[in-house]
Amino acid sequence: MSGVDKVPSVSTKDASDEGDDHNHGHGPMENGCFGKGIVQDLKRTVFTHWKSEMTNFNQKTIAVSFFIFFAAVSPAITFGAIYAKATHNWIGAMEMIVATAWCGIVYALIGGQPMMINGGTGPVLAFTAIIYNMSEAMDVPFLTFNCWVGIWVSVYMFLAAVFDLNRIIVYATRFTDEIFALLISAIFIINALGNPFGDTGLYHYFKEDHKSHAYYASDPDYNHLSVALLSTFLCIGTVQVAASLKRTKFTSYYPTQGIRNTITDFSVVLAIALWTFVDKVVFPTIKTESLNVPAGFNPTYACCYDDCSLGNFPDDCPDLDKEAGFRPWLVDLTDLGGKPWLPFMAAGPALLAFILVFLDDGITWHLINHPSHKITHGAAYNWDTVVIGIMTLVNSLLGLPWLVAATVRSLNHVHALAEKTPDGKIQSVLETRLTHLGIHVLVLASIFALDLLKVIPMPVLYGVFLFMGIVSLGTNSFYNRFTMFFMQPEKYPMEPYTQYVKPSKMHLFTIIQLVLFVTLYVVKTIKAIAIAFPIVIALCIPVRVYVLTKIFTKEELIMIDSDEETIKRYLEKNEATPPEEEVSEKEKDIEKQDDDAAKENEDQVSGLPPLNMRRQPRKRSNFHKSLSAPQHSQANALFFGKVHDMPANEAEPLVQQELERRQRVRQESDPHMLLAEAERMISKDYRFG
Repeated sequence: MSGVDKVPSVSTKDASDEGDDHNHGHGPMENGCFGKGIVQDLKRTVFTHWKSEMTNFNQKTIAVSFFIFFAAVSPAITFGAIYAKATHNWIGAMEMIVATAWCGIVYALIGGQPMMINGGTGPVLAFTAIIYNMSEAMDVPFLTFNCWVGIWVSVYMFLAAVFDLNRIIVYATRFTDEIFALLISAIFIINALGNPFGDTGLYHYFKEDHKSHAYYASDPDYNHLSVALLSTFLCIGTVQVAASLKRTKFTSYYPTQGIRNTITDFSVVLAIALWTFVDKVVFPTIKTESLNVPAGFNPTYACCYDDCSLGNFPDDCPDLDKEAGFRPWLVDLTDLGGKPWLPFMAAGPALLAFILVFLDDGITWHLINHPSHKITHGAAYNWDTVVIGIMTLVNSLLGLPWLVAATVRSLNHVHALAEKTPDGKIQSVLETRLTHLGIHVLVLASIFALDLLKVIPMPVLYGVFLFMGIVSLGTNSFYNRFTMFFMQPEKYPMEPYTQYVKPSKMHLFTIIQLVLFVTLYVVKTIKAIAIAFPIVIALCIPVRVYVLTKIFTKEELIMIDSDEETIKRYLEKNEATPPEEEVSEKEKDIEKQDDDAAKENEDQVSGLPPLNMRRQPRKRSNFHKSLSAPQHSQANALFFGKVHDMPANEAEPLVQQELERRQRVRQESDPHMLLAEAERMISKDYRFG
């Protein structure tokens, strides 16, 4: 970009419009005190749209249900395995699957924002590991301590809903939203390609000592490099096929649009099926890793003896041949380990856990309801806070993990149900509860068909994770601005923050986000300080509200940190439409250039036969709508078709370039070559506005 358009000055009142886009469907902020916000949320969402959302069944609901099912069940199992390692098997894969299934089904029936998908997340897992370490340090039963913390979290969630603390979320602008969204997307992408701080991802298959190779270590025909290469092939192939099939509806292939729509809707499912077939049928001798599913419908913690506190089978009793039983599903709240103060002490760490859950949910809801997603059924922040609080309470009593709004899965749910333009912009979204219900019914059914999940190779599921992470980056302006560090400035995309903000200020804004993003990732990764993760997320809000307002002008923040509709309203209010006289003068100048050129060409070809085939000029409208495409020239038709519907600020440079090109042609060409050009310029049909 060679220059920056000047943004008109704005009054304090006008600048306040910057916050309009932050209140994404939350409703009037002043109406939420003492439970009123909960009632309004219910009226706006559940009571108004429940019937239509439960009856709008179509082909897309089936396709999306299967897609998000694979995106939900595989993280449930893998997260469950990490939970088991972090909590010494007190919580594991089976607990995660059960929690995902029942919470999803209940939320589909009573939740206020069915576009949201609940699930396990890395930050909550890290906090659970901290609770386990605290219980070990205090010598108290982990599940009991975890349950009391969960009870307090539920109390805090209920109070937050009653007093409408979700008003705080309106200050979480795109600045905070997109830092958090990029973090979660990065976790999905890094875990698919190779987590440097763990053992998940494609990269680790190239290590001979990776756990997936241990089972076949005694097989002389087993080659870990063959497995690694095929795994990479399966993962990248899944991403490529899913992305290609997703664009099928905009192509001309296949007999009908209905077939193209079906292929697009089932793109991810078809990619999973194709590459599973390749793995099992084309390369049957190469043993890729499969999903490590639980053995049966039992709690993960197997007891050495009747008293489960005496040890976990088989780790604590390797001499025994069989477990004595499994831990009970219901947690004993009275098993305090001789420390009667434990229930009260749990209120402290519960406050940090509440901040994490509250912000994780709120920011994800905020992202889902962003105006660019075209969600029309409204938000239900307070009501859903109550619902998540109840789920947290029940899960704590059953020894299940806490579930929160899963950002990447939720955004992919929105994108999968959306109708988009060829350039990826959302036009509308099918707002339905049926996909949410179908996804989690399938998760529940998978408990009784766990062996079938083993058929799907883990690298294919890594491909699904990678695809989801990449898709969720598409609408993240933080990521798009980050890529501009590596672009030629003149080639920046046409965005408000490239048109109206100096590149140096735009990059400074991005650098500040990048610093907070890296801080969040480091804090999340280092176990010793991971408990501070929710605090760092919360700090992003005051940084935006109090620090960035000192560094950037109000106009710059509106252009960088607001949605398209807010920017459009701002420009309409503060940047007056060019007066009619000014437009007319511009038209007159260009008309004069055309007339002079036409006269010059007529003089040069005066000896040639007259041009009898002349079209009558059409009456032109305003400047950027008056471009007409001549029918006899394919090149001109393409040019005029390109600029006809462009905004004036984009069309003007292209029109000027075309005028300059024509002038060069006239100057460089011989007179006998100018007949066609003369005809084009003489005819009023070819004038620019």
